[in-house]
Amino acid sequence: MSITDWPADSRPREKLLRQGAGALNDAELLAIFLRVGITGKSAVDLARDLLQHFGSLQALFQAKLDDFAHINGIGDAKYAQLQAVLEMSRRALCEELKARDTLSSPSAVRDFLKLRLRGLKHEEFHGLFLDNSHKLIAAETLFKGTLSETRVYPRELARRALELNAAALIVAHNHPSGHAEPSPADILLTSQLQHALALLDIKLLDHFIVAAHRVVSLAELGHL
Repeated sequence: MSITDWPADSRPREKLLRQGAGALNDAELLAIFLRVGITGKSAVDLARDLLQHFGSLQALFQAKLDDFAHINGIGDAKYAQLQAVLEMSRRALCEELKARDTLSSPSAVRDFLKLRLRGLKHEEFHGLFLDNSHKLIAAETLFKGTLSETRVYPRELARRALELNAAALIVAHNHPSGHAEPSPADILLTSQLQHALALLDIKLLDHFIVAAHRVVSLAELGHL
């Protein structure tokens, strides 16, 4: 049965307009993005198939073009649209961080870091460089590593902070393993970065670890 033949209160688009996007499940939201299904399947059916194939929305978002190659109904155009939606989300959150004190919007910082780091199959180390008002100057990928580690160079991080005239810094890296708890190496690195930046009168505000559905703050754990 086509979605247009469904009762009005069951159609994803009408449901969103009446109740808001938060009222829809993952398949319904994805169906609105897909717009149409394929022969024998509605957009909602196709959305459910995609979620089952990839396992989650996050895995779907992290999939590469080749991962869609053998999925009927999903081609280059849909992949491009999906990447555009994700990039717009990242840029919108980046604009929010540039417009206000990052410390006044901790949820936006966490959401931004999740969009950048969650689901990666290798470790990456990112930096959010802030001005005197703690507004975002730049968000950059600083170092890339392997499945289990990233080599971070405090001197390079400090040099980049000086180039951007940053007064403060938030750093973050991901744990592809899914375990969000900081390792002894993470705690040691945080201390090393804090001391190296303090010599330049740059404050390290936090070090976040992104893993699975969690974002852990080392500052909140007392390591800063």
